[in-house]
Amino acid sequence: MQIKENKIDDLNMSLNITLDKADWAEQKKKKLNNYRRNAEIKGFRKGMAPMSLIERFYGAQAMGETINSIIGETLNKYIDDNKLHIIGEPLPSEKEIENDWDNAETHTFEYDLGLYPEFTIDVTKEDKIPYYKVKISDEAKAEYKSNLLKQFGNMVDGEKMGAEDFMLADFEQGETKVENTYVALRSMANDDVKKPFIGLKAGDSIDVNVMETFANDTDRAAMLRLTKDEVAAMEPVWKLTVKSIKTFVDAEENQETFDKIYGEGVVKSAEEFDKKVAESMAAEYAQESGYKFNLDAKDYLVKKADIKLPEEFLKRWLLEANEGKFTKEDIEKEFDMFLVDFKWDLVRTEIMKAHDLKITKEAMEQEARNFINYQYSMYGMMSVPEDMMKDLVNKILTDQEQSRRIFEKVENDIVCSFAKKNATLSNKSTTLEKLRDMLK
Repeated sequence: MQIKENKIDDLNMSLNITLDKADWAEQKKKKLNNYRRNAEIKGFRKGMAPMSLIERFYGAQAMGETINSIIGETLNKYIDDNKLHIIGEPLPSEKEIENDWDNAETHTFEYDLGLYPEFTIDVTKEDKIPYYKVKISDEAKAEYKSNLLKQFGNMVDGEKMGAEDFMLADFEQGETKVENTYVALRSMANDDVKKPFIGLKAGDSIDVNVMETFANDTDRAAMLRLTKDEVAAMEPVWKLTVKSIKTFVDAEENQETFDKIYGEGVVKSAEEFDKKVAESMAAEYAQESGYKFNLDAKDYLVKKADIKLPEEFLKRWLLEANEGKFTKEDIEKEFDMFLVDFKWDLVRTEIMKAHDLKITKEAMEQEARNFINYQYSMYGMMSVPEDMMKDLVNKILTDQEQSRRIFEKVENDIVCSFAKKNATLSNKSTTLEKLRDMLK
């Protein structure tokens, strides 16, 4: 066996491997013997077929398996022995190398290797990264308070239908009658179809084309308590009779509302309510500012590291590793974004290693809790019971894909926090609207 190394540049190399017959003959023979023991060939007892026949039937397969095994072991040993830090896996060279499998005593193979770059990266006070602080304006404060009072508002009986109101109504068509069904004007297709409903009172009746008025066929069927097919088979026009109007009223600024929002006795006056609103806004703004800082820190540190990668090799490796999932065109389209993320992974790893930063079990569990709380809050569940929380955390952290995502998020936060502590922050004042525009 001969191995020749060809160093193309600092990021690319190839290995030329020549195998002699002595390298594969014994292994191939053992494989053929295994085939012979299990072969059932007509005219011969199991395991008694002549080797010439086994060679004819299984020779090419045995040779392929043997060569693949030897090449794999050889590549791994060479990489380990020479302490090569390779990206992905070695790829067969795109050069055409012809081997005479039937007659030649030697066979030659060439593999391309992509190498990780050598680089250093650190964060010092000489590094300047922007940090955006959001001003709390009186207008934003009033809007925040208004939204909070809406959130804790109540449904009350109304006199006339408004654009944001709801009704309980009966639908009739022939002998079919649906009583006391819930209708929201906000679920209607557009403003034009809402117009006939504006101003309706309890007891009023109108004809409604349900197909035109309610665009979502699932909602339409649920409202009429029929299947989609049943609704589609019927005439679209129904008689609607209003039973009652329901309108949503914002919560009032009083002790009952303060207790609902913050807990009993936490806020006791309008002044304390204003202060609490400002604190909540500051906390939310700090989260958005922190998110923007993390993006800026990532961008800054990736550019500072100026990492060079074997890009053409990476494209080939991505195509091979995701065979059937992506085309060359897909990879080309997304490659610039992939490069940034790949380089950021290298930067994070280097900073974690250089400063002995650790990811703890507690940090992983807390991030899993944050993720769970966020998910449930989207469905209006603001507090997850502890026994349920522990079970969900365990499920997330024992799931390989979700655990990897949590790990990356924690590592990202650790490195960005390190950057925030050690870099010089260029503080910039902005509004929430401008910050969110920057985050789009």
